[in-house]
Amino acid sequence: MNTTPAASPVSIYAEASPNPESMKFVLNATLLSDGVSVDYPNVEAAANSPLAQELFNFDYVGRVFIAANFVTITKTTEHQWTQLIPELRTFLKSYVEANGPIFTVDPAEEQRAAQQAAATGDHSEQDQQTSQKIIDLLDNYVRPAVEQDGGNITFKSYNQGVVTVNLQGSCSGCPSATVTLKSGIENLLKRMVPEVTEVVAEGVTV
Repeated sequence: MNTTPAASPVSIYAEASPNPESMKFVLNATLLSDGVSVDYPNVEAAANSPLAQELFNFDYVGRVFIAANFVTITKTTEHQWTQLIPELRTFLKSYVEANGPIFTVDPAEEQRAAQQAAATGDHSEQDQQTSQKIIDLLDNYVRPAVEQDGGNITFKSYNQGVVTVNLQGSCSGCPSATVTLKSGIENLLKRMVPEVTEVVAEGVTV
């Protein structure tokens, strides 16, 4: 799966995120259909993305998050972004201008199936309806705001009032993520879905 043909030449600018270890690289090219994003915490997880695999070849790249028109890169070393940005921007520009493959398989259908499975699963009809409400709220109200910061928060499960989500991109490991999770997302879901009592992030201690 290649990028959608973009205006030539491709322009890219770097934008800081709330996570000091993550940088958002915004392109004037479409990498994924709107509303779809993919998070690769390591090179092993990036088997479906030649672009992400190439980025992991840089020894300071620790995580790659790809969304509609941007790539968020999380670094693993003490290098300063001022040293890394020019190299990464040049690589991304050349790769996209050459119409390099972004994915081997479009992840949109896979994500829709996974989300549907998470919403239904082995749950009562009422829990399934509650899960769908939560997914809709996350997609319509949370995702656009979080993507502005170079990350994403996705629904994982709902069980007895507790919503479990996954933190992706710049949100993973971000010092302010737990504040956003509790004061923002949890309050929104409690207000809009009375059944919700708590929101937790998988693998994150709050």
